[in-house]
Amino acid sequence: MNLQKLIFVNNACYKAGRTIVPKGIMVHSTGANNPNLKRYVGPDDGLLGHNQYGNHWNRPMDRQVCMHAFIGKLADGSIATYQTLPWNMRAWHSGSGPKGNGNDTLLGFEICEDGLTNATYFRSVFNEAVELCVYLCAMYGLDPMKDGVIIGHYEGYQRGIASNHADPRHWFVKFGESMDSFRAAVKKGLASVPSDPGAADPDPETPPPMPAPEPPSTGEPDFEVYTVVKSDTLWRIAANKLGSGARHPEIMTLNSLRSDTIVVGQKLRIPKK
Repeated sequence: MNLQKLIFVNNACYKAGRTIVPKGIMVHSTGANNPNLKRYVGPDDGLLGHNQYGNHWNRPMDRQVCMHAFIGKLADGSIATYQTLPWNMRAWHSGSGPKGNGNDTLLGFEICEDGLTNATYFRSVFNEAVELCVYLCAMYGLDPMKDGVIIGHYEGYQRGIASNHADPRHWFVKFGESMDSFRAAVKKGLASVPSDPGAADPDPETPPPMPAPEPPSTGEPDFEVYTVVKSDTLWRIAANKLGSGARHPEIMTLNSLRSDTIVVGQKLRIPKK
């Protein structure tokens, strides 16, 4: 999983500051032919690319919509997951039904749809979504096969806790997948995750303080983007890029890494010297 973080501090959902204890996950897909993360996540952090319309969701909006994460394409065409709310914050993703509101207990993320015909793109984001759910299930001790723990938006509607949408079933079936096969893939992935009682939620139990207004952008990011290659370690990257391997914690902090494990192809922000 290529996990990045850009919290939607300007969305009214974040400003509302309500928290939940996550009991499960709702999987969404956007329902629009636009696989680019920059459509929903912004402003550009050097990886996303510039959204010329400025219609990403990190802004005041006339709709109450906000997700914990999005999966889709970066500017270079690679696939990534962007966390856009603290995991323990109540998002606006499910809507409500006669039996309740899924926002009260479920994490929600969107997979950016394309034209629904590209098998390579589908497989990439499907696998990325599986890895995200493995990560979240491990974090919160969730059993993906337990009833109601991992559901699609349409399943939330069937349960009476979400609005009437067909996602992601309408996309999954085109490539021989279903929410059942998705849950099975998460279970398989979770089986390979070592038990780590210390792997607690990295986000605080209450939302962080509202940040001070950011200074006007100079248009020049204060980091460069580096792609991990075979044999790289954070120490080696820090030594080559920053002049000292001992500066590798700076790379971990800038990329919100919880460990020093990196994988080939991963995009890392590197502080400028």
